[in-house]
Amino acid sequence: MLLSFKYKLRPNQQQSQKLIQWLDMLRANYNWCLRDRIDGWHQQFICGDYCDLRTQVEITPLTCGITKGTQLANPWKEGGGKAQKEGYKDTSPKRSASLMQDANLQELKEARPWYQSIDIGVLQSIPARVNESFNKFFKGAGFPKFKRRHDFKSFSYKPGRIKIKGNKVYLPKIGWLRFYNSRVIPEGFEIKTVTIRQKVDGWYISVRIENKDIPRFPVIPDSEIKTITGCDMGLGKLVYLSDGSAIDNPRFATHKKAKRLMRIRQRRVSRKQKGSKNRSKAQLRVSKLHNKIQQRRESYQWDVANRIIKRSDAVVVEDLQIQNMMKRCKPVKSESGRFLPNGQSAKRGLNSSIADASWYALTQKLEYLAVKSGKKLYRVNPRHTSQTCSKCKHIDKDSRNGEKFICTNCGHIDDANLQAARNVKVKAIETYKLNIVKKIKSKMVRRDSSKPVQLNLFEVELYERSSVNTLPLKGKRRVGENPQGKQLSLWDI
Repeated sequence: MLLSFKYKLRPNQQQSQKLIQWLDMLRANYNWCLRDRIDGWHQQFICGDYCDLRTQVEITPLTCGITKGTQLANPWKEGGGKAQKEGYKDTSPKRSASLMQDANLQELKEARPWYQSIDIGVLQSIPARVNESFNKFFKGAGFPKFKRRHDFKSFSYKPGRIKIKGNKVYLPKIGWLRFYNSRVIPEGFEIKTVTIRQKVDGWYISVRIENKDIPRFPVIPDSEIKTITGCDMGLGKLVYLSDGSAIDNPRFATHKKAKRLMRIRQRRVSRKQKGSKNRSKAQLRVSKLHNKIQQRRESYQWDVANRIIKRSDAVVVEDLQIQNMMKRCKPVKSESGRFLPNGQSAKRGLNSSIADASWYALTQKLEYLAVKSGKKLYRVNPRHTSQTCSKCKHIDKDSRNGEKFICTNCGHIDDANLQAARNVKVKAIETYKLNIVKKIKSKMVRRDSSKPVQLNLFEVELYERSSVNTLPLKGKRRVGENPQGKQLSLWDI
């Protein structure tokens, strides 16, 4: 079993300054490795001699690195790898760009002695981090970007380097740091990767622990799923459920008070002189407000996710492409070449509401809690879920009128979002071929009455019933009790 715990650190002033210095040096090393990979990639297209503008050295194709993606020398392995130790021939004697940058760290520490204060495991994680960003780029993500101060806020230690004792944690080259031990690490778990992260309200540590003897959380098979809940993400309400209920959307960042407070604090930042300490203090207040809104949103989403997961054996959500939903509108040009209004100003408020709702983060929390509870989360195609009638299955975009749904075929009237939640549930049952048991609602009978009693408007003796059909007590006296047993008139009642 693999788990992750998060704690808040309590470093002293010297330790905080050292952590900040580490971030600055690691960020510079990350940008240097990225620049080296970019220059090494463009170097293969150079056919003649050229002069590097920074080093002012003439470079030819013969002096270039043989490995694509780096300019470092010695692209061949020295022969001390795992294959040669076991007596086999190394089939890949050529180093990758990441390994060459990793091997260059020793020269970096000799050329810049201040890098010796950083743990070697932390330094080795930087070339691996650059290589991971390039791997994501080759799989379809964006091209790696150079890091700025607000982009680079974390670094990681390798497994086996961290010690935890009580409410103190030992970080190599930094020392023992206190932290808020909010939950104790279970016995038998081994500490794996540890990540140190800086936020506006302090430093945090994420500890990844593993115990191979404990199996993973069990997952219920599709054949045993009896109940399922369909979810439709919205803005008026955060989530619409297929059982007819809805969960409120607090709008932590877009409601009136939050927008006014944010506007005031951002105005104070703009009025301060650039580069001054007062401006940095004002900017810190803005960042703290953003962090407070984020913490409130995350806390609320965890509560919502718990409530949804407990309802049934499985949960269904739409596989939304939120990034595409928040794209800018296409420009509209007239015949003369001028740009016409395209509705982007109106969509700006919609994009803010979608970002504030944070549907993707809520879906991630639902998926995490579903795995932890032994349940399942399904994703379905959102196509036509809000345009399909749940009664006659007729698809027509004219059936939806804002928040109302009026079927143009059968005349079925319903809330558009609740209608979409039911369609999401039905689509999941058909797509994954689930065997869902339909619940039949029984007739409601008063708990204080074993037999249903039909009341008549002209009955006078409303409270004169047998001892079995009694009304609930109010204090010590039974409500409507008639101890004298006399006939009551309509006016006495």
